[in-house]
Amino acid sequence: MKKSVLLFLTIMFINIQAQTESIPLLKDVFKDKFYIGNAPSDYIIKGNDQKALEILAEQHNSITAENVMKWESVHPQPGKYNFEAADRFIEFGLKNDMYIIGHTLVWHSQTPRWVFQDANGNPETREGLIAKMEEHITTVMSRYKGKVKAWDVVNEAFNEDGTLRSSPWQKIIGDDFIKIAFQIANKVDADAKLIYNDYNLCFKAKREGCIKYIKSLLDEGVKIDAIGEQGHWDMVSPKNEEIVCFFEDVKKIGLKAMITELDINVLPNPWNFTGADVSVNFAARPDANPYTEGLPDSVETKHAEKYAEVFSIFLEYQDILDRVTFWGVHDGHSWKNNFPVRGRTDYPLLFDRQYQPKKAFYSIIDLVK
Repeated sequence: MKKSVLLFLTIMFINIQAQTESIPLLKDVFKDKFYIGNAPSDYIIKGNDQKALEILAEQHNSITAENVMKWESVHPQPGKYNFEAADRFIEFGLKNDMYIIGHTLVWHSQTPRWVFQDANGNPETREGLIAKMEEHITTVMSRYKGKVKAWDVVNEAFNEDGTLRSSPWQKIIGDDFIKIAFQIANKVDADAKLIYNDYNLCFKAKREGCIKYIKSLLDEGVKIDAIGEQGHWDMVSPKNEEIVCFFEDVKKIGLKAMITELDINVLPNPWNFTGADVSVNFAARPDANPYTEGLPDSVETKHAEKYAEVFSIFLEYQDILDRVTFWGVHDGHSWKNNFPVRGRTDYPLLFDRQYQPKKAFYSIIDLVK
């Protein structure tokens, strides 16, 4: 090989290595502020995307179970548990010294139909469903006691108007099913932080209904440590002042706040849809998927500005904000590519499909320099 060619390759290698080494680590930049978390798929945890796995380990100091701890995954049939994927998730978190979040114990979605039925296929009784809830929470939490530091105990229990969602849990047990779930969880692991988790809590009606209900439980002595706002947001919603209202109202009742499932969608929203109700699905239309060949630089810049705006608010409330968790490692693995329309090409996260940090990544890093 000619010396000139060898010199060129050497310089290229050094430049690539320098670029890799120069990427800041989110967990270090925000270490005195709040945890920086992620919720990877089991596909990534199993090592099927090695570069994503490296980003996950290097950039984050907290990890949330994306799907592997949901009822349908760990408890698919009566008396039958499958902890293989959940154990793998826990092992990864412990190996990388991460703050581990369990997600989620009680949710109306991704819960098998048999849970809400008796042995004859009829609607379960209040007593029967409470017994199933207690058996499930006790079994799952006990297995990971001391390893999982916080749990999303109840997920998405409120409607947009602030009333309780008419879920099977609410219909069969009654409005006190949330209270019962938190009481069981506290009995199993008194040291774990217990979280109520939902989306659209930045919006007044839903937030006020949720806060009022949670405050009533606190007044009864029920242990609830934090309220999590999922943060499945877009470029225009919620408004910054609405995010501030979420933090202010959580602060008023003396709880910690968590941003639990953050991604900021860049795609058009012709349906005026907000939130993360997984039952929602719209038909595909070309005007709702304009960036199939790549994200225009101008849009990426606006995306970075939006991330900087919301992280500025997070930093303002770091006294009550325990954690910011991203829902996915890079754009290629984001669930937003298929929600609320399947097959779109979205760009909601800090790392692109080539595993490179985006403008949004550097925009939030710059806030704490």
